[in-house]
Amino acid sequence: MPRAATKTQEPVTDIVLSPKAVAQIEGAQDALAIDEMQMQARVRAVALQVGYQLPGDCIDPDLIQRDIAANMRRSVEACLEVGRGLTALKAACQHGSFMSRLDVLGLETRVAQRFMQAAAKFSNAALTTHLTKAIGNQTKLFEMLVLEDEQIDELALTGESGELKLDDIATMSVKELRLALRQSKQDHKYASEQQTKERERAEKAEKALKAGGPKAPPPLSERLEEISEDVDKVQKAASEALLQISGQIKSIDQWWMDEMVKQPGYEPGDAVPMPAELVALAQKLHDNAERIAAAVGSLQHLVFDRFGHEIQAAHTYVMQPGVIPGQAGQAQVE
Repeated sequence: MPRAATKTQEPVTDIVLSPKAVAQIEGAQDALAIDEMQMQARVRAVALQVGYQLPGDCIDPDLIQRDIAANMRRSVEACLEVGRGLTALKAACQHGSFMSRLDVLGLETRVAQRFMQAAAKFSNAALTTHLTKAIGNQTKLFEMLVLEDEQIDELALTGESGELKLDDIATMSVKELRLALRQSKQDHKYASEQQTKERERAEKAEKALKAGGPKAPPPLSERLEEISEDVDKVQKAASEALLQISGQIKSIDQWWMDEMVKQPGYEPGDAVPMPAELVALAQKLHDNAERIAAAVGSLQHLVFDRFGHEIQAAHTYVMQPGVIPGQAGQAQVE
């Protein structure tokens, strides 16, 4: 049977698009190019803001991710570079893809956020070798995030901010640093509030002068009244807190006494071993009391250092016949 003749395929001619279709394709290409340019500008701006050097001057998320992985060690400079890189990576990622890259890097979201906070916090500070050396490690770096920007700038430029000094930071444990930072933040807040109040008083006085001419300043007791009330308020709160702690100790002790008598075969005078959970709680109370005692000792030293000579000079003695000053029988008048 003869084979059927194969039909010759007609040559394919170029597809001719309508001018409208060509315009749509070109418009889409232009839009993609504009998006790419905007993305590059945004990532470069973010990197510049936090002081991050893009690897190869490229915004490719894969390259940034590899750079972050290379910097994930525990030195302060490396931690800050990780934070800068994460900030740039987030800007370079499409919406929703940043979390998956954190998974690849093995970083929890909370930890990544703290790296980024550290980069933002310290990017404005004049970072110096002695500052990064004093901070020392990642844990201390994260603890210092509680400080205000101006406090960090003071530490970087002068080596101290209020009572907080770089030399002390370098030798402190993490717990000691946390306590010192909390105190420094409270001191800074109090000083800022006092400056604000003083500025408001000065503005009020200036307005009064403009309105009615020079007037005598109010008595010193009135000018100190607000500060004195604030001292009383804080002191009362501290005393109440100490009373509450004392009540907790007594309450726990009473609870244990009640529990002992419930033990099978208990007789008065028997020594009942304290359970490990209660020992741990007692240890917590003991450690807290030690921290409070250390803080009180520091306050006593601070008060004496600032006002001790004036306080001692304010004491006067009424001399009595036959009595040696400072000995028994001496009447002291405040």
